[in-house]
Amino acid sequence: MNSDDLILTIDNGTQSIRALLFDLQGNLVAKSQISLQAYFSKQPGWAEQEADYFWQKTAEVCQQLWQNPEVIEKRLKDNIVALTVTTQRGTVINLDKNGQALRPAILWLDQRLADLNQACVKAMPWYWRLAFSLIRQTEVIHYFRRKAQANWLAQKQPEVWQQTDKFLLLSGFLTYKLTGNFKDSVGCQVGYLPFDYKKQGWASSLDWKWHALPIKKSMLPELVKPGELLGHVSQQAAELTGLPCGLALIASASDKACEVLGSGCIEPTTASLSYGTTATINTNNRHYVEPQAFIPPYPSAIPEQYNSEVMIYRGFWMVNWFKQEFGQQEILKAQQQGVSPESLFDNLVQQVPAGSMGLMLQPYWSPGLKNLEAKGAIIGFGDVHTRAHIYRAILEGLAYALKEGKQTLEKRQGKKITRLIVSGGGSQSDAALQLTADIFNLPTHRPHTYETSGLGAAINVAVGLGYFDNYSHACAEMTRISQTFLPDSNNAGLYQQLFTQVYQKMYRQLKPIYKKIKAVTGYPE
Repeated sequence: MNSDDLILTIDNGTQSIRALLFDLQGNLVAKSQISLQAYFSKQPGWAEQEADYFWQKTAEVCQQLWQNPEVIEKRLKDNIVALTVTTQRGTVINLDKNGQALRPAILWLDQRLADLNQACVKAMPWYWRLAFSLIRQTEVIHYFRRKAQANWLAQKQPEVWQQTDKFLLLSGFLTYKLTGNFKDSVGCQVGYLPFDYKKQGWASSLDWKWHALPIKKSMLPELVKPGELLGHVSQQAAELTGLPCGLALIASASDKACEVLGSGCIEPTTASLSYGTTATINTNNRHYVEPQAFIPPYPSAIPEQYNSEVMIYRGFWMVNWFKQEFGQQEILKAQQQGVSPESLFDNLVQQVPAGSMGLMLQPYWSPGLKNLEAKGAIIGFGDVHTRAHIYRAILEGLAYALKEGKQTLEKRQGKKITRLIVSGGGSQSDAALQLTADIFNLPTHRPHTYETSGLGAAINVAVGLGYFDNYSHACAEMTRISQTFLPDSNNAGLYQQLFTQVYQKMYRQLKPIYKKIKAVTGYPE
């Protein structure tokens, strides 16, 4: 082991793309970051982006890294031993036989749905329909088929689907652009694909997913495990990105899976909370543990292990929504004072007591697979409430929802969660972390680096190349805690009452009203 060796992670998220250089102690040595136009919408609810836009930004962020004065001065580029890529989950790209994108990528945020009633859509075989009916999962399978991008494409853009030679996730697309190989990591396979989550490979020929989707096996990439070789940087990719030609590209996993690993959450007793665009609570398990009945755990960044995940779709997106709609005052003031907007929003939270003086928020701004009719709700308004109360209620509502997820995970995995590690954009807020500690009544930790997904990907490389014998050893050397927030007993007691007596009853009480709203307005579809 050379102590100067460095690992380069490309982290292609929703809001930005980052090139991150890590050493073998898990220190972020250098970084470049470019904001992304997250998506464009040709129709309401659509979220698309040109596939080559992601590739162009990958090249741009690499070239920007090489211009970093410290990278130049210390010749850090010479110390890079391997490259890895972690990306947003569920974004799909259609390529023709020449490897050219046939249409814009459909992003994970996209809300379009296929119409299964049209004659061109093949019905599921009767025996599968009967099986799903017997286990009361017909509605979930129906939603899976409607939500699958492949079904929409085959139905609405058949000429594109007929020309599609490869159907790739963004991770597989970037692997192809970097190496010329149609390969992808097992750890990236999260989406509406014929993937067997239990065996962590493409589904067997008898699996129901091949009947539910128009995808052929030949359209999918070869899968390798995290830590294994995907290929080497081609001459063409090297010229565009400035990466060394022949540099090894090592498989990591999706950004969420890498975030769990990069936070050091490798045991089911430690939960990884992600306060990102989507808010999640994850535990890492060696065994297949469904977070909810018939909802699979996703592949872990650790080979042949699983991440049991409860997701609040558009979780911390709600915080950004609030800032854009109601927080321009703080954003402008922050610019004038030369401070971060987050510090002023933290002040906003601290103006309000725990419990937001009875203002309670249910954070279903978008429905989930198990609550298709759900909408968001804020109850308990009075004339004392201000913008600050609404902002704190958003943070509290997200924490309540994730606490519900914690209870579900504990039941499913048969082990108590005793500590929390929080990452994602929201983890930079001291107020959000203290509030989380109080609501969960558990020690809540902030990792030493905000770039936990990039670090998790680098850990995959470090283990894959043999720098460490196993993931426990790698995490012990490359991850650590920078700050701990302990629960305030008074606040924890108040929150427990609000959680059990109010929050946990909200959805059940409001569900019939949500159904009425949907029946009248047709929203959500």
